[in-house]
Amino acid sequence: MSAPRLSRRSPAIALQTPEGLLSAIQAKGSYLCVGLDPDPAKIPVSFGEGVAGMEAFCLAMVQATQHVAVAYKPNLAFFEQYGAAGWAALERVVEQIPSDVLVIADAKRGDIGNTATRYARAMFEGLGADAVTVAPYMGRDSVEPFTSFKGRWTILLALTSNPGAEDFEFHGDRPLYREVLRKSQTFEGAQRLMFVVGATRPAMLKEVREEAPGAFLLVPGVGAQGGTVEDVAEHGMNDQCGLLVNSSRGILYAAGADATQEESQAAAANVAEGLAAQMRATLEAKGLL
Repeated sequence: MSAPRLSRRSPAIALQTPEGLLSAIQAKGSYLCVGLDPDPAKIPVSFGEGVAGMEAFCLAMVQATQHVAVAYKPNLAFFEQYGAAGWAALERVVEQIPSDVLVIADAKRGDIGNTATRYARAMFEGLGADAVTVAPYMGRDSVEPFTSFKGRWTILLALTSNPGAEDFEFHGDRPLYREVLRKSQTFEGAQRLMFVVGATRPAMLKEVREEAPGAFLLVPGVGAQGGTVEDVAEHGMNDQCGLLVNSSRGILYAAGADATQEESQAAAANVAEGLAAQMRATLEAKGLL
């Protein structure tokens, strides 16, 4: 049996601590995470079709935004739908992301310990990701195989931005999302945890900070889903910034389906720079720049 393939990408060593993340944020004046969700129905036709078009589009988006992005978050499902060819394209995209930028594998894995260990190896060693999103609802033994990887981040789903979050995350006298935040900080490797908290619920960030005052939060939902940078910063920013704010569709598809490759890159850069300018203002207001 052959050994598993290991990624050729060097990990983002400087970003393995909160202090390192803050330094990267200060260097760019931005805490922008660009989500790579290459939807075949929305990718401009100028990039081509299928796996090749998806790969070319993602690489173009990275090239257009890396001057203001401190993280990229490829959504694995968009690549996995193409089978082995899609996964190979994902590997090539990840390997082209600079090593001073965080790569977050948006996988939302969650399973028992032995299986979780294999998922963790696939994300961190095989793909070369610096962080991975994890569903924590099977408990400690489904999370610790990820947090045991030193120098890598595990990002737990806590308070998500989708409408269905109402079905479970708010249930109980003490809501489930608060239990996730509280209990997970007792796990081995908890210093390597971040949490997903949706930007569409900015007022609830105060409650999140009561449970996890020092943690970094990955905040999706800015842009196409209606969340704003200002609201997120007002309620969620801490003394180390503590935020990675993600925008996917608002950046990727800013130019429309009929745009040329150059127009797509220019439009993506324009939106990303606009978000980064808002982020810079909030960092300055907090005294972090």
